[in-house]
Amino acid sequence: MSSASTDTLAERFEESRGHLRAVAYRMLGSIGEAEDAVQETWLRLQRTDTSTIENLGGWLTTVTGRICLDALRSRKSRAEEPLDTHVPDPLIASPDTPDPEQQALQADSVGLALLIVLDSLAPAERLAFVLHDMFAVPFDDIAPIVERTPAATRQLASRARRRVQGAPAPETDIARQRVVVEAFLSAAREGDFERLVAVLDPDILLRADGGATGVSRLLQGAHAVASGAIMFQRMTPQNIRFVVVNGTIGLLSLPDGRATSLMAFTITNDRVTELNVVADEERLAALGF
Repeated sequence: MSSASTDTLAERFEESRGHLRAVAYRMLGSIGEAEDAVQETWLRLQRTDTSTIENLGGWLTTVTGRICLDALRSRKSRAEEPLDTHVPDPLIASPDTPDPEQQALQADSVGLALLIVLDSLAPAERLAFVLHDMFAVPFDDIAPIVERTPAATRQLASRARRRVQGAPAPETDIARQRVVVEAFLSAAREGDFERLVAVLDPDILLRADGGATGVSRLLQGAHAVASGAIMFQRMTPQNIRFVVVNGTIGLLSLPDGRATSLMAFTITNDRVTELNVVADEERLAALGF
């Protein structure tokens, strides 16, 4: 391949990088693994006779999907982590002046609550749903990746869709979300149990991921979560920062200038329906916080 054609191919690949990263992030829930999958797609493209590729964008998408499917299957076979307490990598931005790259990531992000539902799917179901429902890839193109007929692939996506549709539809207005979170913080700081319960959905789920060396836990129900919210009494305006996490409101705890935890709130009908916490300091540092 000539230098000129290589340069042209690289330019066309770069035009698709953001899209491929979005596909890989939805498939893997990991920023680092998503970047690795996109890089592997580029390496495979370089080894491929591009004259045989009719639709480069479609080819790149399906190859990225195949790489992610292999990664998910490998992850499942190793049973790397207990999925009940694992929180996918968050995409974090300032609610006021996010940089252009963060704005683009947030605009194309999905909520952590949805990513957690995707984590519960079988790898082939996740691939079929992500590629078809989120990126409009035809079932005829997905079927060879999962080694099924188009009709069977359609059933995979249908099963996944039923699981996803069971998730709550969150509030999308950041300002309205912030009002609810401020009420949550105020009640927690003052130790007002009844006010705290009132701002929580009766079936709220709290998932805290402390990483390999931290404490992970899963709590369900307003009273259980409110009882465990005493730790928020120590969160003063000086050591927390409001952030946007995958398009929804969140809180970054910075007691000594270093991030110690990130809380991502899912809010529906002015109540907190899900609270996902990343309390792994090493992981937060690796994400740049």
